[in-house]
Amino acid sequence: MALGLKVTEVNCRDEDEITHAISAAASTPGAGLVVLPTPFLAVKRDLVFRLAATYRIPAIYPFRYFARSGGLMSYGIDTLDIYRRAASYVDQILKGAKPANLPVQAPIKFELVINLDVAKAMHLSVSSTLLARADEVIG
Repeated sequence: MALGLKVTEVNCRDEDEITHAISAAASTPGAGLVVLPTPFLAVKRDLVFRLAATYRIPAIYPFRYFARSGGLMSYGIDTLDIYRRAASYVDQILKGAKPANLPVQAPIKFELVINLDVAKAMHLSVSSTLLARADEVIG
């Protein structure tokens, strides 16, 4: 609790659980959402966007496409960079390297995307410092 934050983990398995979790968060002053990269939440992202906007809860998502499709902001790996780096693995394997002998590589490029259109619709202000750090600003 060094930052004085209270973290509540919620595992959502259906739309009702998403609705309940976000409406419950709305009753907590200063609440925000960190949406994790799960296939279920990727499919249900429009519902999460709509509820976050309705309750005016800032949310951050794991991939650029979330911010581009209606989320407030995203911070996560640059998936194109991962694909580009994978090409070197393919090259080494095609030249005879054993996959088991290749080192595991962690992501090295991360990106912050802010959707100002969503921020304005939610009546949220985004600091100029955060905007300056963003890799992409939408709107």
